[in-house]
Amino acid sequence: MPSSARASLPQATANDGTYPRPQLVRSHWRDLGGRWGFAFDDDDRGTRQRWHETPALDGEIIVPFPPESPASGVGDTSAHQVLWYHRVLTSDDIAAAGHASGRRLILRFGAVDYRAVVWVNGHRVGSHEGGHTPFSVDITDAVTETGGSDIVVRVEDDAADVAQPRGKQDWREHPHVIWYHRTSGIWQPVWVESVPTLAVEWIHWRSDLASATVHARMGLSDTPTGDAAVDVELSSGGTVLARTIVHSSEPEVEVVLSLSGQSNGQAYEELLWSPEHPRLIDASIHITDDGGRTDSVSSYLGLRSAAVDRRLFLLNDRPRYVRSVLSQGYWPESHLAAPSADALRDEVQLIKDLGFNATRVHQKFEDPRFLYWADRLGLMVWSEAPATFTFTSIAAQRTVREWLEVVHRDFSHPSIVTWVPLNESWGVQHIAHDARMLHFARSLVHLTKALDPTRPVVSNDGWEQADTDILAIHDYEGDGDVMRARYRDRAAIDEMVAGVGPAGRRLVLSGDVTDLPVMLTEFGGISFDVHRTEDAWGYSAATSTDDFGVRLRELMSAIHDSSALAGYCYTQLTDTLQETNGLVGADRVPKLPLEEIREIMVGPRP
Repeated sequence: MPSSARASLPQATANDGTYPRPQLVRSHWRDLGGRWGFAFDDDDRGTRQRWHETPALDGEIIVPFPPESPASGVGDTSAHQVLWYHRVLTSDDIAAAGHASGRRLILRFGAVDYRAVVWVNGHRVGSHEGGHTPFSVDITDAVTETGGSDIVVRVEDDAADVAQPRGKQDWREHPHVIWYHRTSGIWQPVWVESVPTLAVEWIHWRSDLASATVHARMGLSDTPTGDAAVDVELSSGGTVLARTIVHSSEPEVEVVLSLSGQSNGQAYEELLWSPEHPRLIDASIHITDDGGRTDSVSSYLGLRSAAVDRRLFLLNDRPRYVRSVLSQGYWPESHLAAPSADALRDEVQLIKDLGFNATRVHQKFEDPRFLYWADRLGLMVWSEAPATFTFTSIAAQRTVREWLEVVHRDFSHPSIVTWVPLNESWGVQHIAHDARMLHFARSLVHLTKALDPTRPVVSNDGWEQADTDILAIHDYEGDGDVMRARYRDRAAIDEMVAGVGPAGRRLVLSGDVTDLPVMLTEFGGISFDVHRTEDAWGYSAATSTDDFGVRLRELMSAIHDSSALAGYCYTQLTDTLQETNGLVGADRVPKLPLEEIREIMVGPRP
């Protein structure tokens, strides 16, 4: 890569957290968030009346906040199956995106729930199904480069369709028990950027610590003309660690870089990523083909391994006790959408400040900007799929499609150390008795391993697990003495495995768990309603600050006393609507002094 091109690239690890694709950064882009035209279409008139050609929507919405949320300016929590959006893409937008003749203009959506069709100036330019994963459309040939171009998006989100992967979004009119207001429509960033006709579309980073190598697999937007020279450089703190140039005539390219410094045993751990030392390596990629087409992007990676062995969870081949907290990723003002880019950073920092080294993002594929801060600040993440509430062929297809898309999207984040495709048999309610559901659960495990053999997979977090890598148990018993007896040693846990678990369900349906690590991945749930919430709910209840502290300390003391657990995940981080069992309120204010919560959660382990 010419030194001038490399110098002009933004440094991916220095991103301020606003760029929506933090591991594939370009020099120019334009955020299209803000006021859009908006309308509900309960009678589904818009298609017949061709609103995509003459958009005259009579309402407004603040994108990317869902219309159910106050932050959107709409705040309508009732069910609306069809939604329309309109924004004028201006010549200033196009210029800010770095567009020029001979390049392609790409419109990108972080997530739109659930089914979207996009038009530009009346021309249909693309569609996508799946409410939690990104998509993009090439709008080059549809835009007017001088003057404005109409972007119109039609969204369908059927609240009654329980075959949609929906996670904690309620299918009833009002939130109940552990389900919350729906998040419909556009709920992650929308932006536009210009790319060359031969561009890097995606990149997967994988590090092999034993051989001191980094593997980069990248997809190009087109087949190169002749050969493409792919120039990749890795650096840290301004020091070049490795550089190589490979030639390829294929649209998918594999690059291997050797990190000679990592072969020195004395310096081996200096560059490794961990919660204590979240070291990241910058990468710059430049491609040029025989036709003279070029592209330059910046990225980053972390050197780390995640595995299980001998009843232990291993990070970088060393035992790591997982101190995790369940995160719903929900805010009162913006629901599943973050209220701001800074809020995502603050959430990661809060989790770390409370004493945790990990989080399990529950029933949600979290915004990549959250994962960026987890990478930057050092927080391990268990990535869990939002579930359907029924088992049909359509539900299975939708689940697999979104799961494939998110494993592809998040493959390179060093913070993600575990994949969780199913939780508590949601969507496979009769897995213990229906062979189809068991095969489905097992297939998700093996499909995930085929795509990514570098991380453990928890097949069905909580119970009724099939071919899992971690025996993950959910137990909401509130008595510390009972918990101490259940988890005191491996013999006590093996007795549960041989019978039934705490929820009256079998813990394991298939696979040998003899040498697997055991983690208590949901427990606690102590409700302490600091905001006097209507219909406040929890698994047990505290009556005062002191009572909350005593209950939390007794429960955590029992967990810390266990000689068998390889980690835990406390439920939960924040109060969420009527579910008032957070360590902090919905306003992110701790219910006990932060230092006290930290001391309780960390316990005697270093």
